[in-house]
Amino acid sequence: MDLALVSHVFETLCIPPPSKLTLLEAQTLSSAHVPPFPPDVPALIISIDSQELALQVKKVLLAVYPQEHEVKIVENGKWSDLKLGGFESFSPNACLYLPSLGEGTSFESFAEIVAHLRAPEDGCPWDKEQTHQTLRTHLLEESYETLSAMDTNDVGAMHEEFGDLLLQIVLNAQIAYQDREFTMTQVIKSIYDKIIRRHPHVFGDVKLDGVQGVLQNWEKLKEQERGKKKEDKGILDGVPAALPALTQAQEYQDRAARVGFDWPEIQGVLDKVREEITEIEKAENLVEVTGELGDLFFVLVNLARWRKVDAESALRGTNLKFKKRFAYVEQGAKQQARNLSEMTLEEMDAFWNEAKQKGI
Repeated sequence: MDLALVSHVFETLCIPPPSKLTLLEAQTLSSAHVPPFPPDVPALIISIDSQELALQVKKVLLAVYPQEHEVKIVENGKWSDLKLGGFESFSPNACLYLPSLGEGTSFESFAEIVAHLRAPEDGCPWDKEQTHQTLRTHLLEESYETLSAMDTNDVGAMHEEFGDLLLQIVLNAQIAYQDREFTMTQVIKSIYDKIIRRHPHVFGDVKLDGVQGVLQNWEKLKEQERGKKKEDKGILDGVPAALPALTQAQEYQDRAARVGFDWPEIQGVLDKVREEITEIEKAENLVEVTGELGDLFFVLVNLARWRKVDAESALRGTNLKFKKRFAYVEQGAKQQARNLSEMTLEEMDAFWNEAKQKGI
């Protein structure tokens, strides 16, 4: 790139070049989906030589920067200020100066503060004591809080909980680096390679027929990977034992179905539900009832899978609905200055039905 051009741009802008600067040609962004540089460092994009390229640059930048982010356009020896979302075209060979989005807006800056927390000299006493095992409960807790936010479609809560979940991942990676196990870069590179390897229909020339074709090919690729590792593991061995039972059951069934182990049509599943209910009615002791109920739960998960429903989310949704309606019943009793234990089932049902009518 022409350093003389860079000097000319900052002379035109009447500002000194920043100590850190990302410099790239606009064409670099022509096939990108997100900016290939950290947003907490200023960037200078040069050689924006067509309206089509200008619009593509804008589209890519808006994946990270807000529409109202102030930028500077340098063209024909002059410059102008405008909002990122406000430009449409440029003169030939225009340049775009993109100021920093602000401190703490890049993954690298986030990794830095997490590493600081673990620093032996001036880190946090609590963070310095943590291990993979001590953080396990926190990871589980944050995962469930994230799911809860997703269940209620609370965008603000999701925004926060995704950050809390990311902290757990980066903190564990920092511990691994300090224990000489692996680095965050290796984690990212590993999943980067896996995504490319398992999506030959996107990053290669493989042709697949719809979602089902993708899933079937996915299972074949994983089977090949297991073979290369020479591990005596089956298709279901990769499903974590710690998953909630409904999620685990659905994942087992999904993986088995991808290799053809499935009912040919949903009627077989419905018949199996009825069969399991009959088995429960015939069960004569706790052991038999427990086993038959487990079978019923499993086939109900299969029914959910056939109906394209996530069983875990469906039950969590019903749990939340029950909680809200029961809280309405409690509030109704409180308004009558009564305890729930003093009310009849019919009286509680009346409040319950009110809650249903109100859409609770």
